[in-house]
Amino acid sequence: MYYLIFSIVCSVAVSILLKISKNQKISINQAVAVNYPVAAISAFVLFKPNFNSNFNILLSEWQILLLLGILLPAVFIIMGECVNRAGIAKSDAAQRLSLFLPIAAAFFIFGETLSLGKIKAVILAIVSLAALVYKPKVNTNGKGAVWTLLGVWLGYGIIDILFKQLSKNASMTATNLCTIFVLSAIVLFAYLIIKKTRWTAKSIFGGIVLGCLNFGNIYFYFRAHQVYNNNPTLIFAAMNLGVISLGTIIGTAVFKEKINIINIVGIFLAIIAIICLFYTI
Repeated sequence: MYYLIFSIVCSVAVSILLKISKNQKISINQAVAVNYPVAAISAFVLFKPNFNSNFNILLSEWQILLLLGILLPAVFIIMGECVNRAGIAKSDAAQRLSLFLPIAAAFFIFGETLSLGKIKAVILAIVSLAALVYKPKVNTNGKGAVWTLLGVWLGYGIIDILFKQLSKNASMTATNLCTIFVLSAIVLFAYLIIKKTRWTAKSIFGGIVLGCLNFGNIYFYFRAHQVYNNNPTLIFAAMNLGVISLGTIIGTAVFKEKINIINIVGIFLAIIAIICLFYTI
C-alpha cells in the first residue's frame, strides 16, 4: 500500500514540475533528457546492481528492455505533439484511458482470475476515469490529432504491460531500472543532438529534480507490482485513478484550474473503485 502511495505522489510531483516549467523557462525536452541519467545514477548508487552476475538475465530480457528504452522517451515526445494537436484535455484522457490495455493483459496474458467482484470494480474504475478526464467543448486541431491520441493511448498502455512483465523477477529490479534509464537517455539525447538543441542551466537543473522524482515513481511502482504480484489489476487501476484524482485536487487547490461537477463525481467514484479493488484481493 505504501509503495503505491509513494509512486502516486512522485508521479503527481512530476506533473507539477512540468506544469511550472514554462513559467520557469525550463525546456521539457531537455529536462526529460537529463532526468534519465540522473535516475540511472540514483538506481546504481542506492541499489548497487550487479551487472556481471545478471548479464545473462539481461540478455534474455533484452527485447523488453530495448522497447522500454525507446518507448519511455518516444511516448513523451508524442504526448507533447498530442497536446499541440488535440489539446490537453483529450491528451490526458488518452493517457489515463490506456488503463484498458494493461487490465486486458492482466486477464489474458498474466492469468489473473476474473471474478465478479473484480469485474464490478473495473467497470466502476473505467466510469470514474471517464468522469475525471471529462471536459466539455474541447476541439481537436489538425488531421494528425487522432493519430497522436492513438499513439499516447497505445504507448502508455504497452509501457504498463512491459513493466509488469519485468517486475516478476524481484532480484532484477535495480539492474533493469538502470538499463532502461540508460537506454532512454541514449535515445532522447540522440534526438536532441539531431534537433541541434541549445542547452540551458535552468533546464538541466529541472532535469535533475525530474530525474529524482521519476526514479521514485518507477521504483515504487515496481515494488507495488511485486507486493501485489497476483493482482496486477489493482495496481494498474489504483495508480491511474490515484494520480488523476490527486492531480485534479492539486490542480484546483494550488493552480486554480477549473473542474466541473462531473470531474468532482469522478474523484469520489475513483476512491470507491480503489477500495473495491482492494477488497477483491
